[in-house]
Amino acid sequence: MSNAKNIIDNLKNQGANPDKSQINLINELCNLNIRRKFPFYKLLFNDGPSGIYIWGDVGRGKTLVTKAYLDELNRDDIKSFHYIDLMSFIHEELNINSGIKNPLLKVSKSLTKNISIIFIDEFQVEDVADAMIIGDLLKLISKQGTKIILTSNAHPNDLYKDGLQRQKFLASIQIFLKDINIQKLEGGVDYRTRNIIKFDNSNSKETISNKKIFTFIKDNFGIDQQKSNQIIINDRKFGCKLISNNILWIEFIDFFKEPTASKDYIYISEKFDWIFISNFEEIDDDSIDMIRRFISFIDITYRNNSKIKFFFNGIDIENIYTGSKIDNLWVRCSSRLSEMETKEYLMNNQLKSKNKN
Repeated sequence: MSNAKNIIDNLKNQGANPDKSQINLINELCNLNIRRKFPFYKLLFNDGPSGIYIWGDVGRGKTLVTKAYLDELNRDDIKSFHYIDLMSFIHEELNINSGIKNPLLKVSKSLTKNISIIFIDEFQVEDVADAMIIGDLLKLISKQGTKIILTSNAHPNDLYKDGLQRQKFLASIQIFLKDINIQKLEGGVDYRTRNIIKFDNSNSKETISNKKIFTFIKDNFGIDQQKSNQIIINDRKFGCKLISNNILWIEFIDFFKEPTASKDYIYISEKFDWIFISNFEEIDDDSIDMIRRFISFIDITYRNNSKIKFFFNGIDIENIYTGSKIDNLWVRCSSRLSEMETKEYLMNNQLKSKNKN
């Protein structure tokens, strides 16, 4: 059994002082009965629940706490996946094994061989192809004697809302959920927002390197490597620095010189929890279309209370646009940019997001 005190101390050393709800979650995780895998052991022992389903608001520390628990276990029989990566792997394996009887069973056995814990982060069923297999997959993993830890922003009853064949999905996953603890991480401080507010706050004139930005994103969002440098918006491809899970990092110059439009900005605002924008340069009237696009983007994201972190490369906000033809529009935009950088905007954004939910 893992040591809850060690986990709490390690989190404190990272600057995250666990609150009551997080400590309760740590204790629940430590109460999981994790045994080394050997054949048929689940038939020989009553080893308690098949795992734990952790849900709660964005930024509550679900992933942070779970990874601290797994780090404390310090075992070589643990597999961790982001949900999207897991399902991509499963579909690929099913295609490879499509000619055999019950390929999902074979894939699950391969997935769980000598594995005592599978951690699935950001569990979010949205695709009908995933929905038709995920419940059966989780049941098969449990039958192999492998514990499952899942994190999600949604209660299990709210998964795959309005999806095709949802009743079939619910019937399948409810069987799995009967044998697993469901733990809500109650609302509180959004640790990501707090850390992002602090990041680069001491010297706004500093030019932050891409390496430092990526390291910051990796540390706060659990990204191990850059996932993609391309985003598809309304069936068109655009370059980006990073797109992973619910995070988008774009560059001011490269993105807004492309013929993007309001519908693209609405998509971004609704799709991503956090948007990072770097590589700003001063723009004059020779590039007026580019600054018009950026102003439209800010209008939409400001209206939608989007959380954005800007890296201005030491450029004063009011000097990003140095022309005169749309100076009246820029005055409003620069005012919004200044507000969107503040702690008050980001923390108020957090409250608004909770009220929407």
